Amino acid sequence: MIKLGVNSVLYKEFSFAEAAKHIAACGYDGVEIAAIQGMCEHLDLSRWKEQKNELQAIVQENGLEFLSTEVASLSEERLLPAFEAAAEIGIPIINIGPGGKAGVEEDLSASIDKLARLSETAGSYGVTLCVKAHVGNAIYNTPTTLQAMRDISSAAFGIDMDPSHIHRANENAEEALLAVLSRVKHVHIRDCKGREQGPGPIERQACGRGDIDLYNYCKAMVDGGYNGPVVLEVIGAGPGHSLAQVSIVAAESYGYLNAIMKQLHAR
Repeated sequence: MIKLGVNSVLYKEFSFAEAAKHIAACGYDGVEIAAIQGMCEHLDLSRWKEQKNELQAIVQENGLEFLSTEVASLSEERLLPAFEAAAEIGIPIINIGPGGKAGVEEDLSASIDKLARLSETAGSYGVTLCVKAHVGNAIYNTPTTLQAMRDISSAAFGIDMDPSHIHRANENAEEALLAVLSRVKHVHIRDCKGREQGPGPIERQACGRGDIDLYNYCKAMVDGGYNGPVVLEVIGAGPGHSLAQVSIVAAESYGYLNAIMKQLHAR
């Protein structure tokens, strides 16, 4: 069964306890806890040992599970404690971006080299490091993702396939997924209108509101045998958004994705 979750960055203005309570109320199976410095640090990597018992209790009390954490950064100062924290807390996957600039060959090589080395370290902790193609970064489309897949042999390395970034790279996400599915270990998901640089306001990122063919994306996922987490990642929530507003985005997306997955016999 494919498990559905929410990245807690959607609830960046609220506590992790509030986020977990509402994520569970929407029907999700689990949570990706945000550890994104400067944006949302529900998991504070500088004091994770103090947080460990509380975070585990919150997840357990709400009938959820930790599906992943997003650190975003390639910094070893962030990732080494993230690997240790994930191993101790019970978080199987750490998600990051590739860094660098699109179209710069030296940046792509440097990113791949670093990912290869960090994946080996992640493996020594028993966790998986996933990277996603990101608009504007060194790995930003299917060809650059395939290069990373060819050059990184570690079993602890995976692809986090986010259809919104691939869509904005002028590809059809449902077709692009098939090319990389053999190494996909995590899926970030959201919708977007058009192929502009940003994903738009949070309401337009709700699954089903945009232009991405998410039905066929999910069908390609299921037909290809993927059974990892599918996590709603909506960015841009801020002080002007109420708890109700962010939870509506989560609930609407759950209803859409859950219906598709049930139709595909994946839930």
